[in-house]
Amino acid sequence: MDTPLREPTFLILTALAAAPMHGYGLIGEVAALSDNRVSLRPGTLYGALDRLVDAGLVEVDREEVVDGRLRRYYRLSPAGDATLSAETERLRRNVEAATTRLAERARAARPITPSVAGGLA
Repeated sequence: MDTPLREPTFLILTALAAAPMHGYGLIGEVAALSDNRVSLRPGTLYGALDRLVDAGLVEVDREEVVDGRLRRYYRLSPAGDATLSAETERLRRNVEAATTRLAERARAARPITPSVAGGLA
């Protein structure tokens, strides 16, 4: 993926970087990673996972039956790892640039206090 990742996609890939997860585990992990700013509904998550699988960024890790229901686990693929790494670096550079500009702005806004040379007369 050459374009910047949307935040939900970035968070899904980030969650999968730790370990394979099933859908409801991903919903909880994305919420935790985003301090509950991003709340994925199951339909949205599974649509995103289908797109990520089709793009080769995520792979099905395994399937198991739990309480009579199929639970599918997903993992980050090598391409997904590379994409997440590249996006993380892009975001890091953006944060670094913004931090530098804000620091410059703060320095420019500080009043300059004259120094007294040689003491008081």
